[in-house]
Amino acid sequence: MDVAAFLHRLENSAGYHGQVVHRQSLPPRDAVYGKLRQTLHPRLQAALAVQGIQNLYRHQAHAINILDAGGNAIVATGPASGKSLCYHLPVLQAILADSSARALYLYPTKALAQDQLRSLKALCGDGVKATADIFDGDTPRENRNSIKRSAQVVLTNPDMLHLGILPNHRSWARFFQGLRYVVLDEAHVYRGVFGSHVANVIRRLRRMCRRYGSDPQFILCSATIANPGQHAQALTGLTCTVVDDDGAPSGGKEFLVWNPPIVDEARSIRKSAGSESADLFRLLLRQRVRTMVFARTRRQVELVYLSVRNRLAEEAPDLVDKVSPYRASYLPEDRRRIEQALFSGDLLGVATTNALELGIDVGSLDATVLGGYPGSISSTWQQAGRSGRRAGDSLSVLIARNDPLDQYLARHPEYLFGRPPEHALVSPANPRILDPHLLCALYENGPLTDRDAELFGPTLKERLEQLAAEGLVRRRGSQWFLEPSVYYPAEGVNLRSGSASDYAVVDSGSGALLEQVEEGSAFFQLHPGAVYLHYGDQYVVEKLDIDAKTAYVTKQDMPYYTQCRDHTDIRVLHLLEQKRAGEVMAYLGEVEVSTQVVSYEKKAHFSEDTLGEEILDLPPQRFNTVALWFDVPADLVAWLKGRRMDLAGGLHAAEHAAIGVLPLFALCDRADIGGVSTAMHPDTGRPQVFIYDGHAGGIGIAEKGYELVDQLWTATLKVVEECPCEDGCPGCIHSPKCGNGNHPLDKKVAALLLRGCLGMTVHE
Repeated sequence: MDVAAFLHRLENSAGYHGQVVHRQSLPPRDAVYGKLRQTLHPRLQAALAVQGIQNLYRHQAHAINILDAGGNAIVATGPASGKSLCYHLPVLQAILADSSARALYLYPTKALAQDQLRSLKALCGDGVKATADIFDGDTPRENRNSIKRSAQVVLTNPDMLHLGILPNHRSWARFFQGLRYVVLDEAHVYRGVFGSHVANVIRRLRRMCRRYGSDPQFILCSATIANPGQHAQALTGLTCTVVDDDGAPSGGKEFLVWNPPIVDEARSIRKSAGSESADLFRLLLRQRVRTMVFARTRRQVELVYLSVRNRLAEEAPDLVDKVSPYRASYLPEDRRRIEQALFSGDLLGVATTNALELGIDVGSLDATVLGGYPGSISSTWQQAGRSGRRAGDSLSVLIARNDPLDQYLARHPEYLFGRPPEHALVSPANPRILDPHLLCALYENGPLTDRDAELFGPTLKERLEQLAAEGLVRRRGSQWFLEPSVYYPAEGVNLRSGSASDYAVVDSGSGALLEQVEEGSAFFQLHPGAVYLHYGDQYVVEKLDIDAKTAYVTKQDMPYYTQCRDHTDIRVLHLLEQKRAGEVMAYLGEVEVSTQVVSYEKKAHFSEDTLGEEILDLPPQRFNTVALWFDVPADLVAWLKGRRMDLAGGLHAAEHAAIGVLPLFALCDRADIGGVSTAMHPDTGRPQVFIYDGHAGGIGIAEKGYELVDQLWTATLKVVEECPCEDGCPGCIHSPKCGNGNHPLDKKVAALLLRGCLGMTVHE
């Protein structure tokens, strides 16, 4: 791609109004090679030569040397750095030396497993004989027995390991006996609720290996994160050596930070990131530049695709079939078709959620457009890294959304390019996550004893006693047994969320299953009357059957989209910690959150005008989680009240801005966090701002915010005071998630409250 020529045309086009606020030139990088301590098997060396590989990069050799010495490793290097060879080569080396050796490859998605099987078979060729196959929900039943008996490398996902392999371990006895290596690819994805579940599945796997006399080594591969060693140990329970000396070459890249123009001066409203993404996508496609556009939501993916498709139909009809949307919730056969078309070059561009952020080989891409900050520095570089491989220049553009975090980055791009990536957080000891895995461990592998605390942590006895009180387990001497009434507990555990089930989206006319939606999001996306987008088509939810967890939809073209409103209450259950921070006290504790979707608004496309509001009658959803909260100076509160200033609006605005900024400090998405503010909370008797983990039991986000609360206040104050708007806008204190329609909000009071917390001078 001739990046300079494209940017010149772009900056001289009619739609360009100075949107590029920062340009970062990333120079090309030469390869740095390493040396193995032990020579590879001659057949393996020959197989590498066939692929044109004469030498291994520094990080590849480093990782293989660690494994050869009997250690465990986590490889944390950039996209397209050849991480898969770090585990393919040791595994194949072991199989060539001993045909009974086995390896288990775990991938977070089925698509990634399919892609890696192709790369493994390409490496094997004719000279390296190794039987490898995929075992997941799509594997034909007639093939499963042969895989269990003879496959030397099994590629699967944590869900199948949890649900299908561990509970049926007897039919996998030979595999477990020979298990030498376990691979966790894309380990940075295993964070939050999902990662906490996977950490417990890995502990169950290690317990099973002990039963069959094996003690496998672990190889993890990850995008760059701040705590790779700590994260690997949290996932596996084992010490893992960090390999981050990336020796892979890369082409040059121009990375632009793009801030959409203001279209409403009075309210400081900017053109939407989705609209800008679609415009830039269309321009790139018309120049025949192979492009991937990332959007933050499923709905935004569909809207970007629709906009580009419609414009191309007028301007370049031959390109209409060269672009497609892509989402994880599409049916498997649709995803495989799109992936193959992108890889083969039949598609020129795709609009996608982060489902294509992972290392699926989709061929050579020249440009990536990020329609909004992905929520972490790690994900930003993963998405940007999908364009540009080992040679040639590429382009990446981060388009800022109209929210506090994105606008902060647009004004402070040095944060994006000058800071290390965030920490990946898991909480495997979370009782809501650990308890069901203890039941699974009992079902599949017999009684638990004190020795198992080495795997499941020091709270094991406490959790077993609680399960006994619930009538699920029974103690005999030093052993804990599963009650006979508990059958196949793995079926009740959904690794992808804190909930055990999803809602089905069904076409009322045909009865066809369109998608699956996580239970926690169902009332927000699938309430009666909701407009739901699928493959560029609009569907209206006619009925939500809560008992059957099914939404029945009808295809209709509507002149509006829907946005629900909700009401949230929070109760303090148990104070865990408190500390002095700045001029006030900050707290960390367990809370109960109650959220009820109460209505939805019909919003006109493009103009965003409200066309009407409908009341809903849905039950509240309650869960216990962890929250941080903080006081505000009492003298400042009195001062504000004496001047009849809006304390409630200031607290609400500070809450919104702080929630928007917190992902700067914790590897999370804004959607993972919730908040409540009140001028007088009944449990504390004081004005309060709460920020809580949006997942039952908590996943460490609130703890990170509590730990860094001074930095959180400082960054939040910058967002509020540096935003050019007068009274507040989506770039500082407005929230797209606000259940109260962003009312009341007071930007000035929010700044005063934050200054007061930090002990700074307060000016009226």
